[in-house]
Amino acid sequence: MAERPDEKRSHPRARVELRVDYKRVNSFLADYTKNISRGGTFIGTDKPLPIGTRLRFRISVPDVAVPINLTGEVAWIAPAGDEPGMGIRFVDLEGEAREVFEARVEKLMLKQFGPDLAAKLMGK
Repeated sequence: MAERPDEKRSHPRARVELRVDYKRVNSFLADYTKNISRGGTFIGTDKPLPIGTRLRFRISVPDVAVPINLTGEVAWIAPAGDEPGMGIRFVDLEGEAREVFEARVEKLMLKQFGPDLAAKLMGK
């Protein structure tokens, strides 16, 4: 089981709860993010997928009519306890799709932290 990469994060995270829909074997699941950044998200779940698993998932963002479709890879898992779940690293997100997604994450951070702290966290 990989350790939480708290000190290894290369992108600041916004604590935000967003609905995430994904498929596990033959069933569809709906869970919620605990935080999100430009590089990944943490999905709270009692049944995380194995590390290294690639998955397609959809994140529903407030004020965005259509959910965002993403591909991710399970980078680490948190065992049962206060916040069980899995850390997902976004993959296959390039060019214009990455720019659009990063702009949405920045908007979430702005809403969560306010303009001064969000700008500092985003390195602006």
